[in-house]
Amino acid sequence: MTVRHVELLALIGLGALYGWYVESLLWIFFGSLAGAMTWMFWDNWRLRRVLRWLQTEDWGNEPHLSHAWGLLVERVRKLQKNLSSKARDSQARLDEFLSAIQSSPNGVLLLDSQGRIEWCNLTAADHLGIDPQRDLMQHVTNLVRDPQFSSYLSAREFDTEVTIPGPLATPSKPVVVAIRIHPYGKKRRLMLSRDVTAVQQAEAMRRDFVANVSHEIRTPLTVLSGFVETLQTLELNDVERFHYLGLMATQADRMQSLVSDLLMLSKLEGSPVPNRQTSVKASELLARCVEEARGLSRVMASVEHVFSVDTSQDFELAGNETELASALSNLLNNAVRYTPAGGHISAGLRWLDSNDAEIWVADTGPGIATEHMPRLTERFYRVDRSRSRDTGGTGLGLAIVKHVAQRHGGQIRIESRLGEGSVFTLHFPSDRISRC
Repeated sequence: MTVRHVELLALIGLGALYGWYVESLLWIFFGSLAGAMTWMFWDNWRLRRVLRWLQTEDWGNEPHLSHAWGLLVERVRKLQKNLSSKARDSQARLDEFLSAIQSSPNGVLLLDSQGRIEWCNLTAADHLGIDPQRDLMQHVTNLVRDPQFSSYLSAREFDTEVTIPGPLATPSKPVVVAIRIHPYGKKRRLMLSRDVTAVQQAEAMRRDFVANVSHEIRTPLTVLSGFVETLQTLELNDVERFHYLGLMATQADRMQSLVSDLLMLSKLEGSPVPNRQTSVKASELLARCVEEARGLSRVMASVEHVFSVDTSQDFELAGNETELASALSNLLNNAVRYTPAGGHISAGLRWLDSNDAEIWVADTGPGIATEHMPRLTERFYRVDRSRSRDTGGTGLGLAIVKHVAQRHGGQIRIESRLGEGSVFTLHFPSDRISRC
């Protein structure tokens, strides 16, 4: 028998006792009934307090009841506390999961069965030009209007990805976004996006590089093959044979120069940045490279170029001497190749107020048009292809110079005006410079 039953019997007994007190069987009945009704109203009042507490969910202000109702309130409170704790743990795990997705370099969108956006991370918002708050529950096709994406979504063949232009793409600065959809759950879809601009640009550069190398090697090989066939099939005198062999040697040297430059670029891209433990005296480096350029001038020009060198502001340059010599030689050799015979080529060293230092090479060649300036350091880029080949250039010299400068914390600066010549400057930071 529970406490509630005891309470009910006690109230009925009190009512019956009152009827017995007035010595009437009828009053005994009504007294017992009144006791039972009193208990019912009292118990209903306690029930209503519990129900009101459950409805308002004011868990911190539970009703203070005793016995069965108090036990019920206590059990509900403990159950609610456990559920709240589990809910907090689940929410914490969900927040951590969403935070991890937010940090993902890939865009993530969750689409419902109707193709509406339920959630997306900031990366996806950037990739597709959507607002992660305002555009919730919008149909993705209303926001991503590219025809290729619409066809991809309609076809429901999600084994591959589709690429579309990014929202900020321009002809001068393309942006390419790859999208792939993964169905899950009840007709829901997980949509992933990633920026593949760099990948596509790298692939295009690789194709261009292979095409350029193939073209650069094919040309001298074709010439060599022709001369070999000539020597094999024709009766030539000593003068003619000597002439053809000289032309063949020129083409062989051209291929050798191309291979050497390619190996140098490969070495620059695959080796660690030069340390600051070793250094070279800039004046000695410049003098050595100028002497090599003089030798090239004697071979190439009908009238030797006029050289002038200013090493009055000498300094020590920390880095890889072989790389620095290669960069400086490329600048001086280019000056020799593109400056008319008898022209003036100057080079020198310069201190700056910031304690940085520069090595510069100037020539009195034909100069370079403004539209070519941004692309001069690209591999195989030539302002005048036919002239470059005539002078023996590989199209890789300035690319090598740029890489060497960057590996030493510096940069290459190019100034030129048509008909007035060009100035190429290697700028190095103060942490690689020391005064002599």
